[in-house]
Amino acid sequence: MGQVAELKCVLCGRSYREGEVDYTCTSCGIDGTLDVLYDFDDAGAQMTRAGMAANPDRSLWRYWPVLPVRETAHVQPLAVGWTPIYRSDRLAAEYGVKRLYIKDDGRNPTASLKDRASAVGVGKALDHGRRAVACASTGNAASSLAGFSAVAGLESFIFVPKTAPEAKVAQLLIYGARVMLVNGTYEDAFNLSTAAIGEFGWYNRNCAINPYLVEGKKTCAMEISEQLDWEVPDWVFISVGDGCCLSGLYKGFRDLEQIGLIDRIPRLCGVQADGCRPVYNAFKEGRERVQFGPSNTLADSISVGAPRNWAKALRAARLSRGDMITVTDDKILDAMRELARQAGVFGEPAGVTGYAGFRKMAMEGGLRETDTVAVVVTGNGLKDIASARKACGEPVAVEPDLDEFVKALRSRGMLPRA
Repeated sequence: MGQVAELKCVLCGRSYREGEVDYTCTSCGIDGTLDVLYDFDDAGAQMTRAGMAANPDRSLWRYWPVLPVRETAHVQPLAVGWTPIYRSDRLAAEYGVKRLYIKDDGRNPTASLKDRASAVGVGKALDHGRRAVACASTGNAASSLAGFSAVAGLESFIFVPKTAPEAKVAQLLIYGARVMLVNGTYEDAFNLSTAAIGEFGWYNRNCAINPYLVEGKKTCAMEISEQLDWEVPDWVFISVGDGCCLSGLYKGFRDLEQIGLIDRIPRLCGVQADGCRPVYNAFKEGRERVQFGPSNTLADSISVGAPRNWAKALRAARLSRGDMITVTDDKILDAMRELARQAGVFGEPAGVTGYAGFRKMAMEGGLRETDTVAVVVTGNGLKDIASARKACGEPVAVEPDLDEFVKALRSRGMLPRA
């Protein structure tokens, strides 16, 4: 795969050779997340527009010159990436932008964007000869890791808050993961996983700690660029929890710019829930560090009061000349309904939070009629059926009789027009 040139701390700028450090900067500690950098001249020679167009591989591994897994034998056969991107002229017209694209990453193997990170993480675990991997998660990263570990023959140890949706816990169990339901918050689960990883020497899949995981997530940005014929949008919206997805988008666009495949980085907007907004607060207040806070939102995948990838997330929004925005849980539920009914994409609450943020910015006049916008839906709606039911209400119960059926429709004002 790609040749890693160096690892560089996002806080102090200290550089390391690959293998010199396990996960984070030795000077800055756990907050010192690292950038994975490549020989971009070499990558550019391999990744030309003509060459990419002729590449039959429709997965994230089409970007292998800038991916860090060393052995192709460590790539699992699950079809990760190259998820569909839909143009919605109806919604673009409604919200006053030139074009709107919906990138549906809920179409990955375990139904979330997190599969991109797990594909790379499991590959790196095998590179290092590890037989067990572990992570903390609000749900999606966990089920993703469990699925890829199962295919690779690795043991997986998963730490999730006991409030994780049942569908996500079921995914973990069906893949054979060792599941720990932690009686506490995501931060509690994260701290316990970190301690256990240190105790038993498991490979750390926590995306905000392991620098290689963002390399998988960045491929979402690369696909958006390529699927739009290298004409990047003016804005890209995505939900923010730990900060890894937002920072992954920035890294993907930045790598393509350095290679020469695109000429600019889109403005990136990270969207948080009103009840869990530590990255938003730091961004709006101009602070250099994030102050951890409460996590109170039905969007469980972004219910992260102690985001560990805050440094890269803030950098992504600031260096892209982007923004941060918050939305209420009610608006997230509205977004679930609207996106499904207008664009045919069924996202879980955290998955559609980016779309809810796009709607809010558009309605507040923050976007122009000439703007092209992409929204990333990070997870499938079947991940959280309870929230979907809150969003859409109850079905009509009827007797198996036509007259009773018509009466039920009439009483609800549901009679179809002729």
